Amino acid sequence: MAALDLLGRRWALRILWELRDGPLGARSLRDRCDGMSPSVLYDRLGELTGADLIVQRDDQCYELSEAGASLGKALAPLEQWASRWAETTRRA
Repeated sequence: MAALDLLGRRWALRILWELRDGPLGARSLRDRCDGMSPSVLYDRLGELTGADLIVQRDDQCYELSEAGASLGKALAPLEQWASRWAETTRRA
């Protein structure tokens, strides 16, 4: 349940989602997550780093760890479902 508690925190999944294609700096992450305050961003980055889902590189960019990339693969079916659901709701 600890994983669900962490992933259920506001913006946590969004940060992981934005890192799926490669490393990003904090400013780029914040720009991609409209409406997220800097304090929340740094709180989530700390939590996700502490959980070993992301790592901070020497250049201060963040990227998915091996565990974070593995989580992304586990969430792929959810992404597929969400795409189908979005298409269905657009047609309705």
